Amino acid sequence: MRINKFVAQASGLSRRAADTAIEQGRVLVDGRPPIPGQQITDTQKITLDGQRLHAQTTHRTILLNKPAGFVVSRNGQGSKTIYDLLPAELHSLKPIGRLDKESSGLLLLTDDGLLAHELTHPRFAKQKIYEVELDNPLRPLHRQMISDQGIQLEDGPSKLQLERLEEGNDIAWRVTMHEGRNRQIRRTFAALGYEVKKLHRTHFGAFVLPPGLTSGAYQRHHEAKK
Repeated sequence: MRINKFVAQASGLSRRAADTAIEQGRVLVDGRPPIPGQQITDTQKITLDGQRLHAQTTHRTILLNKPAGFVVSRNGQGSKTIYDLLPAELHSLKPIGRLDKESSGLLLLTDDGLLAHELTHPRFAKQKIYEVELDNPLRPLHRQMISDQGIQLEDGPSKLQLERLEEGNDIAWRVTMHEGRNRQIRRTFAALGYEVKKLHRTHFGAFVLPPGLTSGAYQRHHEAKK
């Protein structure tokens, strides 16, 4: 197995973070810095920051229905964090991507670095779906602009797929996207003069917010609701 893949699997780091740790000299193979792309065996001693890593055969992944008002961070700086919703034995899990403080819905947490990499790296372009409520009805011209050519933001164009949540309602929309830029949906609508009053994620790649999972509750992947 390549050294970066082993470090990601054993530590819960993303593949990119594992590469960075190796470049920084934080990873040793039998006491020596590895060469890029080095293959390792089960008999070798791999350490990260002086702590030995062990091959991990099973991973834990949970689906959290994040409520608005909680930050996706370990240090809330005065705000409540998602870890306030979880038992201590799950505090080692790391979020895959983020939802801003006032957004709600599906948030994945895991110790599987490869899963995190596959869901967040831009080249995989995983689909994400949100339910969005605006402060005013979306004008047909603005809907066309967002869907067709996209809206130019300071970090590049933003193009979203829009679908009414119910016929005749131009305030509530289902938004589909394949990017993950910071507050992209909110900024896209704000550029046209709208405020997003509610943003709720329902899908992330192959993961779907389980029906009946109440706000603030979590469910282990492939297991019963807690």
